[in-house]
Amino acid sequence: MTISMAFWLVLISSLVCLLYAIFRTLWIHKQDDGNSKLQEISGYVADGAMSFLKQEYRVLIPFVVVVAILLFVVNSGFGRWQAFSFLLGSFTSGLAGFVGMKVATASNKKTTAAAVKSINSALKIAFSGGSVMGLSVVGLSLLGFFILFLIFSSILDVNVNTITEHFLPVITGFSLGASAIALFARVGGGIFTKAADVGADLVGKVETGIPEDDQRNPATIADNVGDNVGDVAGMGADLFESFVGSIIGSLILAFAVEGTGELKLRLAAIPLVMVSIGAIASIIGIFFVRLKKEEDSPQRALNVGTFVAAFIVVAALYPLINAILGTHVADSPVQVYEIFLSAVSGLVAGITIGLLTEYYTGFGKKPVKEIVTSSETGSATNIITGIGVGMFSTMLPVITIAIAVGLSFFFAGTFGIAIAALGMLVTLGIQLSVDAYGPIADNAGGLAVMSEYPEEVRNRTDTLDSVGNTTAAIGKGFAIGSAALTTFILFSSFKVATGTQSVDLTSIPVLIGLLIGAMVPYVFSSLAISAIGRAAFKMIEEVRRQFKEKPGILEYKEKPDYNKCISISTIAAIREMLIPGIGAVLVPILVGFLGGINMLTGLIVGTTVSGIVLAIFMANSGGAWDNAKKMIESGQLGGKGSDAHKASVVGDTVGDPFKDTAGPSLNILIKLMTVISLVIAPLL
Repeated sequence: MTISMAFWLVLISSLVCLLYAIFRTLWIHKQDDGNSKLQEISGYVADGAMSFLKQEYRVLIPFVVVVAILLFVVNSGFGRWQAFSFLLGSFTSGLAGFVGMKVATASNKKTTAAAVKSINSALKIAFSGGSVMGLSVVGLSLLGFFILFLIFSSILDVNVNTITEHFLPVITGFSLGASAIALFARVGGGIFTKAADVGADLVGKVETGIPEDDQRNPATIADNVGDNVGDVAGMGADLFESFVGSIIGSLILAFAVEGTGELKLRLAAIPLVMVSIGAIASIIGIFFVRLKKEEDSPQRALNVGTFVAAFIVVAALYPLINAILGTHVADSPVQVYEIFLSAVSGLVAGITIGLLTEYYTGFGKKPVKEIVTSSETGSATNIITGIGVGMFSTMLPVITIAIAVGLSFFFAGTFGIAIAALGMLVTLGIQLSVDAYGPIADNAGGLAVMSEYPEEVRNRTDTLDSVGNTTAAIGKGFAIGSAALTTFILFSSFKVATGTQSVDLTSIPVLIGLLIGAMVPYVFSSLAISAIGRAAFKMIEEVRRQFKEKPGILEYKEKPDYNKCISISTIAAIREMLIPGIGAVLVPILVGFLGGINMLTGLIVGTTVSGIVLAIFMANSGGAWDNAKKMIESGQLGGKGSDAHKASVVGDTVGDPFKDTAGPSLNILIKLMTVISLVIAPLL
């Protein structure tokens, strides 16, 4: 199989994904919208989400245009296509987020309405909404790659020299565009959702004593809007750029393998075929997500679909790699079984990280139970225990990543690491479907409460919601793990681009770069968390003001001003996302041009190592605090309104910016800084 044939396979798989997403969207829109109250409240959520996204894109478009102009100016000849590549990466990433969130805000009310019938009906709609996000991300990213190849192949000959000298540098712009949009989407969406969540919880639950998602709380609609802009659009953009980055890194490293030109072209075809097969396998896996009995676990149904997709990829991979290399196997320094085992090591590592995340953050698991018990003695012990759980939870995921990197390198060198990273992301279609299911289920539960559905319906949506909390936590763990491997291959690609053979750790420029790099994730996290603190302060003041000036709200005699709270979160998110986002772009550029290649190399290494561990800590501690609160709300230690519950709400409030803003944004930060370093490498 030639590389041209592999790209045509990419086109076919992308179209299949997009057609399935369209089919599912049409099916979702035909489902029941529920009663008039549900339609009214879900309308507020949908309008608020789209309003935020439009304002966010209005700010990002000028930024994207300016960067594209700069890329056009600093390049020459065919290299100027990098500007177009950057625009295409930005556009497809933004479009995937827009489509996913549009469908998610339509699916939430329909999930609530379906819960009247059965939990299986509700699961089917919620997961279908998530699958639109997952397959849109995969389909649009693969379509973007094919468009670039189509332009490239129509202008230049498809051979080793032209691909290495022209095409590979150009497509790094595609990854840069995806990374830039992802960072702003994650930070902006995270600030929005957590400002609303903190305000709603502290004033509503702790001060006023009203339940979560109570329609009397002015911040509750903004909180539900935030689930969509943060965990649907934000998560989608996050994994979109991981997927794109891993493919580009794999292509660069394939051409760095020693061998004939024909061998390099065939090795480059392997990652393209892998992602194409993974896309089809994801669609097949989606059909296996269903409950046989009403009492079956939704989590188990989601796991079955994921494992089926993974099994299909593993079964198909070895014969496909063998067919691609063909008679060139004898000339290859990496054998078929070595490439296959590298892919399997990445796939297993991804599943392992997901299971570890489920253990440390899962409802009813031992670490979460420890936080629940600590809540009996107040907020301080709850927070201390949560921090301890989060810190300890970094050990096994980091060891898992290290083993995957070590094994894949042992099997097939740096190309093996690239294949392992791609193996972790190969079934992204269904993995992201499971992730996006979480916020849809969360919204459905909130809408059930606000629309005053019967207790039986709320119990069903609560079951979906509790699973959604775990899937969201697993999604964040998976995103961090894939970011780690993706960054490693991008760093290896950076070494190839700069001709760096080894890094001298005793070199002063390298040490300076390491120190600065290790510091960056902490400063970045501080900026994100502080932004949430400022925005939450305004939200708390607004909710208190409405309760004070409109006492009839708590008696259901007056209607809260939801739009005011949505406006506060929107303005804060748009304004506050700029400094950390622009800072992430400028740091590698300044270090590279002022300190040189060695200092920039140290910067990337320091940021990667520091960022991965910090991201795991924050994501897991936040997820554990969240489910500890949920366990108490289910009736333990006195249930809702008890002192233990109030302590758990405080802990969950501390964990919110950890798990939904700073933590998830770090994996994008380290990839974005590495991609920028890769783009500017020819200029240094």
